[in-house]
Amino acid sequence: MDLYVMNCELLATCSALGYLEEDTYHREPDCLESVKDLIRYLRHEDDTRDTRQQLGAGQILQNDLLPIITQHSQDKALFDACIRLMVNLTQPALLCFGKVPDDPTVRHHFLEVVSYLQAYKEVGKSVKNKFLFTMTRQEEDNLLIERILLLVRNVLHVPADPYEEKNVDDDASVHDKLLWAIHMSGLDDLIKFLASAQSEQQWSMHVLEVISLMFRDQTPELLVSAGQARSAQEKQRDAQELEALRQKEQAEKRSRTLQRGTRHSRFGGSYVVQGLKSIGEKDVIYHRGLHNVSNYTHDEGKAVRRVPKRKLHARDSEGKRRSALNVRLFLREFCVDFLENCYNRLMYLVKEGLIREQAQQHDETYYLWALSFFMAFNRGNGFRADLVSETMSIRAFHFIERNITNYYEMMLTDRKEATSWSRRMHLALKAYQELLLTVNEMDRSRDENIRQSANVIKSNIFYLMEYREIFLTLLRKFDETKQPRTFLRDLVESTHLFLRMLERFCKGRNNLVVQKRVKRKKSKGRKNPTAAETTPEALEETWGALSEALTEGAVPFDAASETPLEEQRTEAMVRVQDALLNRRGPEALGLLRAAREVWPEGDVFGSADVEPEEELQLLKQILIANLPRPPPPEPGMEEEDGELEEEEELESVRVSETEFNFLDFIKRFASPNIVRPYLLLLRSYSQNSPHTNHCITRMLHRLAVDLKMDALLFQLSVFCLFNKILGDPVATAYKELVTFAKFVLNRFFALAAINNKAFVELLFWKSVGAVREMTEGYIIFCSHEEDELRTLYVEHRDSEVPDIVETLLPLLSNTTLTRRQVVAQLVAMGLVDSVKDLKKQRKGTRIVLWTEEQEEELQMLFEEFRDSDDVLGNILKKVTAKRSRARLVDKLLSMGLVSDRRELHKKRRRNPNAPGKSAAMGMPIKEHLIWARRPHNSWCWSTVDKWSLKLYFVTGMSGPLLWLQNCLNRTADDREEEGLFQPVPIVPLTEENEDAMEKKSFQRLLRKIGVRAPADEQESFWRIPAQMRPSQLRGAAEVLSPSQDALAAGAEESEQPTPGSPILEQQQGEADSHEQRAQALRALLLARKMKQPSASAEHTGQQIRHWLSEMAPYSQNPMCPGSK
Repeated sequence: MDLYVMNCELLATCSALGYLEEDTYHREPDCLESVKDLIRYLRHEDDTRDTRQQLGAGQILQNDLLPIITQHSQDKALFDACIRLMVNLTQPALLCFGKVPDDPTVRHHFLEVVSYLQAYKEVGKSVKNKFLFTMTRQEEDNLLIERILLLVRNVLHVPADPYEEKNVDDDASVHDKLLWAIHMSGLDDLIKFLASAQSEQQWSMHVLEVISLMFRDQTPELLVSAGQARSAQEKQRDAQELEALRQKEQAEKRSRTLQRGTRHSRFGGSYVVQGLKSIGEKDVIYHRGLHNVSNYTHDEGKAVRRVPKRKLHARDSEGKRRSALNVRLFLREFCVDFLENCYNRLMYLVKEGLIREQAQQHDETYYLWALSFFMAFNRGNGFRADLVSETMSIRAFHFIERNITNYYEMMLTDRKEATSWSRRMHLALKAYQELLLTVNEMDRSRDENIRQSANVIKSNIFYLMEYREIFLTLLRKFDETKQPRTFLRDLVESTHLFLRMLERFCKGRNNLVVQKRVKRKKSKGRKNPTAAETTPEALEETWGALSEALTEGAVPFDAASETPLEEQRTEAMVRVQDALLNRRGPEALGLLRAAREVWPEGDVFGSADVEPEEELQLLKQILIANLPRPPPPEPGMEEEDGELEEEEELESVRVSETEFNFLDFIKRFASPNIVRPYLLLLRSYSQNSPHTNHCITRMLHRLAVDLKMDALLFQLSVFCLFNKILGDPVATAYKELVTFAKFVLNRFFALAAINNKAFVELLFWKSVGAVREMTEGYIIFCSHEEDELRTLYVEHRDSEVPDIVETLLPLLSNTTLTRRQVVAQLVAMGLVDSVKDLKKQRKGTRIVLWTEEQEEELQMLFEEFRDSDDVLGNILKKVTAKRSRARLVDKLLSMGLVSDRRELHKKRRRNPNAPGKSAAMGMPIKEHLIWARRPHNSWCWSTVDKWSLKLYFVTGMSGPLLWLQNCLNRTADDREEEGLFQPVPIVPLTEENEDAMEKKSFQRLLRKIGVRAPADEQESFWRIPAQMRPSQLRGAAEVLSPSQDALAAGAEESEQPTPGSPILEQQQGEADSHEQRAQALRALLLARKMKQPSASAEHTGQQIRHWLSEMAPYSQNPMCPGSK
């Protein structure tokens, strides 16, 4: 836009600002009013932003505003007004127009505004150090500080001009020059101060936004390596890339040499290509040299079909460039200082602002960028977990997962802005990937505490299904028209990392419990009600339920409500009227009579001796009366409450726990919807990094080799891609891909030798069922085979055989049929409703319940072989009802015969004469001590245990014992009533019970009665095993019942002085010494018991009496357990 076509009023206002003479700017007397007039003009500009364009064309910012704020900064009012005007002029074009315009005319204006912003950025790099520190900061300058931060943000946000800036790597661009000016002026130190100071936390979001724009063109890897010598790995990678380029160039040179004909072109001749039909019935006539005949296609010469705009692939963002070395060095130092002094505090403040919704829309993208960038820098620059502790938590995983889900939903609903939502989702995915990489780095740390923290985080993210299934969802829903190739690359690499961590985590654990979804089946219809029983017991039970329901429904008022009784009386009248309007007569009559008893005064609900006819008339009057009703609630709130209740109800049904199987989880990736994105990324294998190609190959290897589903890749487009890889001149650089492609092709040709339809199957993507049919055989039943199958099924369906399919298979004339084919045909013929009805029973699951005879046999075998080297192996050989080792171990634990699975491990017999062993027992000293501590009959509830329980009552453990007894009895009652046998956690709710649960002696008692300790870090409480029957639970509770002596001791204990009493304060000084003596005597008794593990109950009772007599002198002390 030319300066001479500027609006007259605007030109006059600009002229009234002042003039520049050489290097001195002379302002006019009404300069301040002119600046305010320009602000007013910008506020009322039209949709084309004409005022902004005219001021940009007139270079008002370069020639007037910058000289004013640098030379006349002492005039505070003028300085503030100029900063306001500069913030408005440098506002991003996207904020001015709302979006990139589609209309060509408006788009031209948009590009004009962008060009003026680039001119502002060009001049800003040289003057920024002149004005940023001219302001003397004061308390009342908060608004001015915010405007300066916004000005810096606007200038940094200006995009680069690709036509003007054609710099190579290591060359300084306009953005680099601006960053260097910021560094020379000291603004970077000011930004770090604002990020770390306690009194400047209101600028946290502005600071983070400025920092993100400063590092816009940088990558953490380049900054980490700035100023450092290249490593051997980097040199090797560069050498491999150079070698690949050299091989490719040589291959192209050889192909050009072969294309040159030996004869002159005019004697090329014409050829007939046999087997390749032309438009008619004849073969194609080829008029060119034979060196190009292999590349002939019918598509030559055809016009390229235009791809619709909605089907165009999404474009990748602009690539990163390497800035000048001095810029990278100063940015590297900035990152180091920022991580050490500012990162944790700033990220905490920003996160709180986002959670409390104190930030603007989409400000969470700056948080996600900062998380991924600085955590990646920390990981490459000598990883320190304490520097990023604020963002290394389960809350961070949850926050990012929630944002990914929100972005995906918005991408589907807001289709016009789908590209923007896709970019935000890419940022969230990068942050999630960096969290996983940091956890993986923590897992390899030398510090045990850091490794333990990483283990806790992995346990949580692997346990919750949202974190496990996020990659499945993103891969399944990938859309190449909205999501760029870089998003797919990061998604594939993140999935590879997650699966590798999950696989390593599962290898060290036998059973990993995770959450899963449980789909509740909807009932198709109500069954016809059966006739009710008329026995007296049934009638009595029916009346109990009815009376309870009637009592609940006939409550006319709420005593706990804050509503006055007068208003509740009116509400009761309204409830009676509503019941009459809904034709619920009995309910209305019950409410009327109940309200009559609550409010008898005034005979509002009738007198006490009212007749039935009068009651009917009263109900009629209530029905036709115009009663005052409260205003109805807002429909939105009511619907919202209903939705919340419905969601909570559904969530409680959908989620359950199950044991995790890694191979079953990998099976969920065996789907064409997930394989297609991998193959789409594999098409650009020559442009991918070696790590990306490895991630793709590893996933395809899991499907083809680990799951044996190589037929999932038998598709024509996949084979074309493999052919391209195998024919690549630099195929030696992709050894892994070449090996895998050859494996898949060999498997296909081996299958094609026995399945002549395999070539037709190449045209289609195949599901898991189609893959199975292709490899195992197609289901083809003739009419006589169907009749035979129907006849045999009808004959044997009522024979009560355990597995009818296994019975039918040897009777069929076609012996090549598999079980799966027979089951599918039975379902197709309508003889069976579902495949689940014919599900094959697993081995070892038929025998579930234990009879009393089997339990007695197991106990006898255990007593017989308990001293042998292999207790469990001998029992398995002799037991009548064959069961698995796991079931036998669980039963032995539930019966209380062993306290730990390790007691059933096979013992190794060693040479008794070897050094370091016990000559008396012929076993190592450690095993000898363990065996000596083990009582002879520690898992039988005998008299010895009852004598031992007296110690707990005497030593102040009567309360926890009674609590434990109640837990056992309550669990036994629940299992008898509901018939559900699940592990029940024992949760202590009082401080006394918590202290008891932490004591080793009480834990030994819990193991003695069969209570299981926490299995791993996912469990916090002891649990009553699911294998313990109600009779066993009651037996254990009966053993815990206190005897008369123990009750007497407990009564004496209850008479102890309460805390804070004068008696207790006087005796506090002697308590410690007496307690130490009591502990010494208890240790002496335990040592005597260890020396005689097989002592009888009577002898043990004598020891306890002797111990009590020794404790008598100390029992007089109120602080000593058991004293009065």
